[in-house]
Amino acid sequence: MIGRELEGFWKTVVNTIRDGIMIVNTGGAIVSVNRAFEEITGYNREELIGNSCRILDCDSCREEEENGSTRSICPEQNGEALQRQCRIRRKDGALIHALKNTALLRDGDNNPIGTVATITDLSEIIEKEHQLEAFRQQLSNENQFHGIVGSSAPMRRVYDMIENAAASDAPVIIYGESGTGKELVSRAIHEIGNRRDKPFIKVNCASLTESLLESELFGHVRGAYTGAYKDRVGRFEKADQGDLFLDEIGDLPLPTQIKLLRVLEEKTIERVGSSTPIPTDVRIISATNQDLNKLVEQGRFRQDFYFRINVIPIFLPPLRERVEDIPLLAESFVTKLRLKSGKDIAGIRQDAMELLLRYQWPGNIRELRGALEYAFVTCHSSLIQAGHLPETITRQRQVEPPAKRTPFNLQEIERQELLEALEMSNGNQSEAARRLGVSRVTVWNRMKRFNIQINRSP
Repeated sequence: MIGRELEGFWKTVVNTIRDGIMIVNTGGAIVSVNRAFEEITGYNREELIGNSCRILDCDSCREEEENGSTRSICPEQNGEALQRQCRIRRKDGALIHALKNTALLRDGDNNPIGTVATITDLSEIIEKEHQLEAFRQQLSNENQFHGIVGSSAPMRRVYDMIENAAASDAPVIIYGESGTGKELVSRAIHEIGNRRDKPFIKVNCASLTESLLESELFGHVRGAYTGAYKDRVGRFEKADQGDLFLDEIGDLPLPTQIKLLRVLEEKTIERVGSSTPIPTDVRIISATNQDLNKLVEQGRFRQDFYFRINVIPIFLPPLRERVEDIPLLAESFVTKLRLKSGKDIAGIRQDAMELLLRYQWPGNIRELRGALEYAFVTCHSSLIQAGHLPETITRQRQVEPPAKRTPFNLQEIERQELLEALEMSNGNQSEAARRLGVSRVTVWNRMKRFNIQINRSP
């Protein structure tokens, strides 16, 4: 292979490299770039060749100039190859996070004749880091409790009950309207309980027929019924030593209730089509949006089974009874949707927030999330406005006097809650902080902001 052919092949190799390559002479002028360098910077070869490398406005070079450096090429004359993270400016003005490697080029007499620099675009990596940081902030948010958002007094009572339930192995039942977050509560109980390292298995009791439900719960043996071609392990066996979440337990058929009652009493199950008992160690967490007492009166729910599962009841408030949590929930959803969609929506404008606060939310948190997902589709500005919300929310203005302002005031609610906590703790700031679920410093700051003075009882 002769030298001219080798040179042609070398150009092909350089242009297939994904990193940008730039060669600069001792005067700082660009003498050569590869195709990737053009794509990264937005400049074409004609705009770069012969121009100063200062065209890239590299912040690391700019810092050196500000520190008094007079070098026209990146590395020190006698230095080794350098690697540094920097930002360069594209032709369209956008800043790019990049990793820059530079090294001196020398002739046969070891005299420097220029610099070769490679540029690796780090924009996607930096964006991923920002997303991860946003997720970390979501997880560490002081207004969250194991993924449940809310700092209102009703929710703090729920958090206390979750902690109490997690410390026990007794059956737990979660009452709440549809969309209030019953599954999140069940997961929180599992995550902080003694069985957190064991399985968490869930079953929706309303989505299966009686025969399929029993097969799901207890498993079956081959030939138990048509279509049972092989043995199957049920959810109880899969959840052994862990927690089994039975959602919509009010829809359980009466025969299945009887079998579940026997399982809870005897701690054994039998697969469908078998009479062999299988020991099981499972804690039951159930949930319902129905009034089980009323179902018992109607004969649709067994009283003995009700007493067995209703040991530790947790009542989730509907969203309309925890209005002060709506801004927190909305902010949480906006952050998640921004990360998921990539749209540059910073938040919710005041007029839209007023509508969210006045709406009754029959679908609770699930409906709020759906409303904000809709807004992310219709919004093409930096803030979600009233017109971006679903019509079911915006049309309420037609039935309410426009001049009447909602009496809701977040600061007043926060002040009243702080006063109640201080009164219940006899002015002890640490105890008040525990009751409110915040730090002592937060209590002190709120007392200062609301000008609250402590008058302890003797």
